[in-house]
Amino acid sequence: MQKLRAIITGASSGIGKATALAFAKKGINVALVARSSAKLEAVTTAAKEVGVEAKAYPIDLAKIEEVKAKIEDLAVDFGGIDILVNNAGMGYTNLISETPLADWQKIIDLNLTSVYQCIVGILPTMQARKTGTIINVASMAASTPIPQWGAYSVSKAGLIAFSKILAEEERANGIRVMSISPGAVNTPIWDTDTVQADLNRAAMLKPETIAELILQTALLPPEAVVEEVKIMPSAGTL
Repeated sequence: MQKLRAIITGASSGIGKATALAFAKKGINVALVARSSAKLEAVTTAAKEVGVEAKAYPIDLAKIEEVKAKIEDLAVDFGGIDILVNNAGMGYTNLISETPLADWQKIIDLNLTSVYQCIVGILPTMQARKTGTIINVASMAASTPIPQWGAYSVSKAGLIAFSKILAEEERANGIRVMSISPGAVNTPIWDTDTVQADLNRAAMLKPETIAELILQTALLPPEAVVEEVKIMPSAGTL
């Protein structure tokens, strides 16, 4: 039986890295996308050591005008893609009234528009093969109003709406579209300059927990789809 082939974005750390390794351990070949070439190569090497085909594709998804063409090239280079996991994104905290337009646009571009570009880059090949699974990593912030997370929340709410519409449009083509909305996950997002939040990281979900959920939803039988799921820390909203 031919091994499944997957693209995972934001694969150099956090949920993306954990998903890459979970997929590899399950025998899924992985094309790994991230901006950081050095970190990406380390994850790629770890995936190869498990015994699957793994290849690093250093792509800056913030350069949205270039994303579609680069994903198209990736699909040709890596072969037929069965699964696309759109995980790349950025966190951002600020009052809406104090959010500069440039910051707002940057968040929407990376968290929403780059996902759109990745998907339209890969859809034609999935449509031609009449099969494919697309999993978009959103956030519980999409449905829970959290002060200072406005721009981020809007980007993730848009991603969920986009996922639902795409699912309806592509159902007839045999393509499943799902969105996963985690609560707080202990990833490097909390260490970035754009996020100012002091939360108990020990009580957060582990990246490996989200990766396991992504893997399980990706491997559902073809006649089943989890269209939207929210997964929270058992400690509640942090």
